[in-house]
Amino acid sequence: MHLKHLSVVVAIAIGAVGRTNAQTTTDFKSYTQVVPGSNQTYAMVAIPGGKFMMGSLPDEKGHKPDEGPKHSVAIDPFYMGKYEVTWDLYDLFAFTNMEKEMAAKYTDKDANLTKTDATTRPSPPYVDMSFGMGRAGYPAINMTQYAAIKFCAWLYAKTGIFYRLPTEAEWEYACRGNDKNATMAYSFGNDVAKLGEYAVFASNSGGAYKKVGTKKPNSFGLYDMHGNVMEWTQDQYIEDYYASVAKGTVKEPYAPTTTLYPNAVRGGSWDDEPAVLRSAARTPSAPAWKVLDPQSPKSDWWLTSASFVGFRIVRPAKVPSDDEINAYYGIKPIKDY
Repeated sequence: MHLKHLSVVVAIAIGAVGRTNAQTTTDFKSYTQVVPGSNQTYAMVAIPGGKFMMGSLPDEKGHKPDEGPKHSVAIDPFYMGKYEVTWDLYDLFAFTNMEKEMAAKYTDKDANLTKTDATTRPSPPYVDMSFGMGRAGYPAINMTQYAAIKFCAWLYAKTGIFYRLPTEAEWEYACRGNDKNATMAYSFGNDVAKLGEYAVFASNSGGAYKKVGTKKPNSFGLYDMHGNVMEWTQDQYIEDYYASVAKGTVKEPYAPTTTLYPNAVRGGSWDDEPAVLRSAARTPSAPAWKVLDPQSPKSDWWLTSASFVGFRIVRPAKVPSDDEINAYYGIKPIKDY
């Protein structure tokens, strides 16, 4: 088993500030993002804004102290990936030659590779990072949070549309869904016996992840929010962050990353028990996720021991300014020694 282990209104403002421009959504509905110069698309689900109670109460089975106190959070509208990002798309970012070969087959007026020439890309991994569990249609895994953000930068260069990682609050809001079960332990309610209908986890995974979208979606139409692979958020994991919010000692809508470890990962994976898959459950990243990395310093891009970690992306309904976008994509890696 791997190592992973009062009401305050907080406005999720990341991506909701700044000017209105050509990217601002005027017709807020789900859509499919076409990736120029390839045969790849990525389905995005429109998630309406609203308020929800973030975290869990002590009487929820599996509750941990870092999930409290439960507090009210206001969320601005955003789009979220219907599925976890798959290898099919991630490999185009990770491997320049693959992107060029794909563009040669699927040319169109927007397939100008000069748009992504300056993209910072992952170093070639020493081994197949899928570890033989499957690639086409399977979630991309083993990337660092930094790599996931740089993927978003690459996609922005390809499409001209701002994508990023979700905040912890956005992720939990989207996971809970928009029906009567939104306050329950899981998006489908509290009955853990139903988990196998919605999630790939330790009891039904056979020791490996599965293709995305093989289980039932939640009420927003999002697949694999519980299980399959854990998903990066853009937050630093701070164990008592909710308490700090409740006390008013922090005002930020999310916890900015200032150190390499730990960062917040959500959703649980194919290797986890039900409690880790709950909507409110929080998982901190850990140095053990790179324990097999032979490099010194260890890779900025790959997690050699985290085949349970992937990600999905979001797009805010209102786009930040150019300066804010450049600051988000222009982050520098925090060295891991």
